[in-house]
Parts: sequence; C-alpha cells; structure tokens
Amino acid sequence: MKLTIDSFEEYKKIYDYSVSNPEAFWAEIAENFQWRKKWDTVVKWNFKEPNIRWFDGATLNITENCLDRHLDTIGDRPAIIWEPNDPEESHRVLTYKQLHEKVCQFANVLKNNGAKKGDRICIYMPMVPELAIAVLACARIGAIHSVVFGGFSAQSIADRIQDAGCTLVITADGGFRGTKEIPLKSVIDDALVQCHTVQKVIVLTRSRTPVSMIKGRDVWWEDELKKVETMGNPPCPAEEMAAEDELFILYTSGSTGKPKGVVHTCAGYMVYTGYTFANVFNYQPGEIYFCTADIGWITGHSYIVYGPLSQGATSLMFEGIPTWPDAGRFWDIVQKYQVNILYTAPTAIRSLMSFGLEPLEGKDLSSLKKLGSVGEPINEEAWHWYDEHIGKRKCPIVDTWWQTENGGIMISPIANVTPTKPGYATLPLPGVQPVIVDENGNEIAGNGVSGNLCIKFPWPGMLRTTYGDHERCRTTYFATYPDMYFTGDGCLRDEDGYYRITGRVDDVLNVSGHRIGTAEVENAINMHSSVVESAVVGYPHDIKGQGVYAFVVCPELHDDADLTRKDIVMTVSRIIGPIAKPDKIQFVSGLPKTRSGKIMRRILRKIAEGDTSNLGDTTTLLDPAVVEEIKAGAL
Repeated sequence: MKLTIDSFEEYKKIYDYSVSNPEAFWAEIAENFQWRKKWDTVVKWNFKEPNIRWFDGATLNITENCLDRHLDTIGDRPAIIWEPNDPEESHRVLTYKQLHEKVCQFANVLKNNGAKKGDRICIYMPMVPELAIAVLACARIGAIHSVVFGGFSAQSIADRIQDAGCTLVITADGGFRGTKEIPLKSVIDDALVQCHTVQKVIVLTRSRTPVSMIKGRDVWWEDELKKVETMGNPPCPAEEMAAEDELFILYTSGSTGKPKGVVHTCAGYMVYTGYTFANVFNYQPGEIYFCTADIGWITGHSYIVYGPLSQGATSLMFEGIPTWPDAGRFWDIVQKYQVNILYTAPTAIRSLMSFGLEPLEGKDLSSLKKLGSVGEPINEEAWHWYDEHIGKRKCPIVDTWWQTENGGIMISPIANVTPTKPGYATLPLPGVQPVIVDENGNEIAGNGVSGNLCIKFPWPGMLRTTYGDHERCRTTYFATYPDMYFTGDGCLRDEDGYYRITGRVDDVLNVSGHRIGTAEVENAINMHSSVVESAVVGYPHDIKGQGVYAFVVCPELHDDADLTRKDIVMTVSRIIGPIAKPDKIQFVSGLPKTRSGKIMRRILRKIAEGDTSNLGDTTTLLDPAVVEEIKAGAL
C-alpha cells in the first residue's frame, strides 16, 4: 500500500479498512520501509499495564531508512537546507550523501568517547545542522537521545540528565536567537555540578563565546572529528536494533511538578512518522518542506528529522525567530528557497498578524502549495489570515492535532484530500481510532457531541512508557478510563463528524503550543523567599493562545510590588526557563480553598478570564470573603 492518499473517497475506504483490519493495514504500510529482519507479529497490546509492542521480532536501524536507502537514488538531493539566524551569514545545504557521511563521522566520535548502544545522551544545542547530525548519530549506534530545548534552565537540564542517567552531553559554546546570544555551555556547566553520571561533554563551536573546558571531561566537536579523519574516516555500520528498543526520551510537562520522560521506540515510531509525514502533507518528490519548529520539541524530532528524511524529502531548518531582523523573515525564507510546504504554529501566525500586511509587501510566496499548523488548535481569525495572505486561498491548511506522547499526527486534514473547516482538526488519520467519552468513561456516540478525547486502539507511534517510572505512564494515560488512552484534551465532534479540540481538561497549560504543568510553575514560584503559596491558571492570550496567570500569597510584600513580581519571574526563568514565566502576577492574601484544603482553580480560572458573573457556589469555601478580594484586585 502506498503512503499517500489521492482523494476523499480513497481516504474513507482506507480509513474503514484500517479500523476493521488494523494489523493488515499497518503491515502493508510497514512494507514501505527497510528492515534487516521482518516482524513475527504486527501488534501485541493491553492498555491495563500498559504493554504495547509493534512489529515484534523485527530488526532495523532508523538511520538506514533516513539515509542509507536513499544514497543510490537521491544521494545528491538536498536532505537539509539550513538558514542561519543572521541573514548575512551563509546558508548551508547538505545532500543525502553528505549528511550520511557526517552522521557516520560523528557516530564514530561518539564511539571514541565511550558511547554505546543503550546509553542515554543529552543534547542541548542551537538549531544548526549539527543538532540533526547528533540526533541521527545517536540513533545509528543505538544510543538513546534526550534533546533538551535551548531555552530551558540549568536546573531543568539537571533534572532531565539525572532522571535518564545520561553519561554524555552534546552541546555548543553558544547559540543565537534573534538579537540574543544563548550561553549554552555555561548553562550545561551549571547543570553538571549536580550530575555525576556524565563522563564526557562534546562542545560544538558556534558563537565563539569564551567557555570553560574541563580537562578529561570536555572536548571540542571539531577536534574529535579530526581524530576520526586521521583514522581514515572508517565506515560506521548502523547498529541492528530490535523493533521495541528505545530510540529517544523526550521530557514533557504533566499535571504534577516533575516532567516525565516520554519513551519512543525504533520501529513503530519510524513507521508512524514516515507515514504521517508523507500522507498529511501529500509530499511529492523534490518539494521543499519548511517546518519552523525547534528540534528540542517533538515536532522537530518527527517533522524536521525522522519523518521527512525517511521519505527522502528536503527539510529546511531555521536557526532564528520569525520577527528578526524584521517580521518578514519567514516570507524571505519562503521566497529564497522556493518553499512548497510551510508547517508552523498558531502562536507564530498570530504574532506575525500583529505586524499587519506591510512585512508581506513585495514577497513572492507563489511557490507555496500546502500550509500546516501545529502545537494548539488554530483560532478562526488566524486560520483565515493564513489562508488569505500566505496561501492566497490556493493552499490547503492542515490543522494537525497530536502530542509528544503520540509520536506523530493523529487527527488532521490530508492536504488536497480532506475538505477543511476553520478551527477543526477534521478527521482521524487511517489507523487512528478516537472516541469521545463522558466523565464516567462512557463512549458518546453520534455527531454533535462533546466530552473527553480518548483513543481506543494502539497506533505504532505511541509512547511505550515514561522513563524509569512505568506506573506514572499507566496512571497518567491509561488509568482514567479503562482500556483507553486518555489524551487529557476536551473535544467536540460536529454534525459532519469533524473533531475540534477544545483544550486541556487537566492542570496543564498550552502556552505558545508548549505544554506547561501548573504544578511545575507553582513549585518554582514557591521557591521565592517571599512566597508562601501560589496558584497558577491559564487565561486567553492574543498571541500565545494561553497566558500564565499566577495568584501569589506574599505576606511580607514590601512597598515595591513590581520589583517582587520581577523577582518571581526571574525565579521561574532560573528554575524552569523563560518559556514558563508568568504573564500576570496578582498578589492576594489567601486562595479560595475548600475545608479540606483543595484550591478551587475553577474560581481562579474564571477570574483570570475576566468572567466573574457566575463563579458558582462559594459557600463551601473555608473563607468565601477571599473570593471578593481576589475579584476586586484582578489584573
């Protein structure tokens, strides 16, 4: 079975086949990939433990599918085009042959530095081609990569390194984002003070910032490459991996304070990302594909690196930000490289909308054929702006819904196939079986209904566990509703059977498309010496989608409340990273609590949203008067 679908009628036929005979369907899709040994069984699963195994008995290496198998046919085609932060700096193009050679070289560097199959390797790098090379080199030798976004703090990195027991770190002296220089190596140095498992740190030269290099631990990327070259650049055969061997760990926020390491395995993830990339974007050979995400997030893993490269696509990487040196940067890139597919976030679209149409003047966007949106539901106003001013009403918009835990896109239009509807993720992809349930887990059948979104049958790209804590995986995703994967999202299904994601139903915020646990932010705020207690909720934000609103109890609040606010923001930035800092901080004398001590977030959420007309019954609160005080002081 080919990966792409050509018509809506074909979609309906294939979807019906995929849910009535999922094993046969996925076996046919898997035939499009290269295996060392074929599988004995397609899928074995139960959601109680949970225990999910795809393509058991098979062996493979994902980098052979992303690189080696393309060398004879499209070896001279660009695999990665890299656009630097500074438009005056030269861009780089790596063909499949060149990328393959660089991945093999760096895989040998890793081996020379003691890395082996099963080791966990932390990667904290800027958006340069070497980040993709490092990721693929880990996969080639069977090491498990854990990429940490370059905006996280030293404490956040330390938590992730300690949780995974990483033995090696790959970083750079620094990185660039717009006008900012990010001191990556010094952040790593701060993190490693409390990480005793790390034996080696490989440092790429990027910003030429002076850094501390510790003898015996820290080595330069460039020096290590020279050692490999003096050995005559020996080939680096890809490690043979079992289907369920771990490929990577990626940390994501949950409703408790501690981030959880989502584990993805080799075979199922490969099949699912390759299939969804080819299908959703209706990818045609030779098209230039530009995903604006960072490889530090799941979107970058699945749809800058593994998905596109497994399909022989040309993937464009961008180091900078959409508004520097001006708000026309994306459109300059589209014009410069004649981009055919643009996949970006609603946050970026809303931010660019705020600059008006002037940055678009004189920009040739005629090469664009397909547009995509990722990270959160795209609001209708942004959808129409994207459609009219970027796609010129001739490019289908694929509004994709999926999560770190899913591995790849789950519900989405298929470009040029599915009739779209603004604000709707539309229909599930073949092989994906969503259900809407009520609070008690009863399935709500029919159309024109809403409830909690679950998935009732496994798919190859789904998480297998949370690293080192399988019970947490079970309780978070599989214990809420028996025999179902619970997404944590609310959802409605309209009269046409189209799905619209309505937002998180747990204590997790979606800020600029990134999940941030309220407990994590509260823990960081409470670290500030003046803070006794805090409660964090989301509120509607014009650019970010959701903003972070913190209600903070500070009995010793001094005259300068603004300074204390800045101190709290700095505390959160130091402990988690700037991505989690509160947008609004309201100082309060107390929080609305039940007599058992539970904070009534429902009330705080309504106040943060500016809806104080109906706060429900407050008589059960320990101190109902506190609600009036909070209402009066709302920002």
